[in-house]
Amino acid sequence: MTYLIIAAPILIVLLYFAITGQEVFGSEAKGERLKRIRQSQHYKNHQFQNLSDTPSLAEGYSMPKVMYDFFFKKKNPLLKPLNNIPSIHTDLKSFPKDQDVFIWLGHSTYYIQTDGVSFLIDPVLSTYGSPFKFFNKAFTGADIFKPEDIPALDYLVITHDHYDHLDYPTVKAIKDRVSKVILPLGVGAHLERWGYRPEQLIEEDWGGEAVLKNNLRIIFTPARHFSGRKVKRNVTLWTSYVLETPTRKLFLGGDSGYDTHFKMIGEKYGPFDYAIIENGQYNEAWKYIHALPEDVIQASIDVNAKNIIPVHSSKFALALHAWNEPLQKVTTLGKAKNLNVLTPMIGEPLNLSESDHAFKTWWED
Repeated sequence: MTYLIIAAPILIVLLYFAITGQEVFGSEAKGERLKRIRQSQHYKNHQFQNLSDTPSLAEGYSMPKVMYDFFFKKKNPLLKPLNNIPSIHTDLKSFPKDQDVFIWLGHSTYYIQTDGVSFLIDPVLSTYGSPFKFFNKAFTGADIFKPEDIPALDYLVITHDHYDHLDYPTVKAIKDRVSKVILPLGVGAHLERWGYRPEQLIEEDWGGEAVLKNNLRIIFTPARHFSGRKVKRNVTLWTSYVLETPTRKLFLGGDSGYDTHFKMIGEKYGPFDYAIIENGQYNEAWKYIHALPEDVIQASIDVNAKNIIPVHSSKFALALHAWNEPLQKVTTLGKAKNLNVLTPMIGEPLNLSESDHAFKTWWED
């Protein structure tokens, strides 16, 4: 019995390291990268910090209650769609370089081509949004794009290292079609383990910036979130981005709860022609790290966005709301504020050069 008592925790520890040692879990920063992390003004007490105090759960909630609700509470009958998600399998490789487009590929993955430069943001083109194939399956219809559909890319852009934003099979599969990778401090360790070269990586802290092809500029700006692919959290940074081109400004929001950083970004870099903001997988319990629909609207006002494109919905069930609630709420709230909320279907091209856009309420069908 004594041997069993001693052996059990040892076996658990060995099993943990055997599982998390797999490539999908990435790698931890070492050497010069770790030195840069420790020098960051946003890194304190051995982890990155948000600009404001950010508890994991809002007041009045506990982890046992959240876990109980998630696994045992009666589920919303529309947690997952009853039918296939409407989508269009657009040929991404067919667009001429002088055509400026945005194409949503599902959840937080989107393709941008502007001013002759191509970007793929937060690619998750597997049929699951987790380290394991059997967990967090994608909705049918929302999974139509595969890694082989991705054209040669000037820039792969990563906002943070969560599995529903940084998908190992996708990033590995498109490696030979990627010229450069833009990613927040610390995340480069994962990419290097997966075969990317250090010289490919543009890896910066908040406030960092880089001049890109064709006189484009990208600035690393704050977000209110967290990070981690293993048990330990916040050893890599999370970020939003400001993308400035000779013809337009775009705000790439990344995962974020509402905070004062949106107004700061709007005042310093706005107004924006387009703001792509995460809207979905929210809950009052974790409102500090994922914006509620009303927060998405206020954030859009704060950054001074002419057009708002909501993402982070309609592919995975990561929260307890109905699958189409995020789009229903954000469009209704946006209409009340006279905001232009643009809602293309997955795969439906949005011409960035047009001033008038019209899309169907496809989530209501």
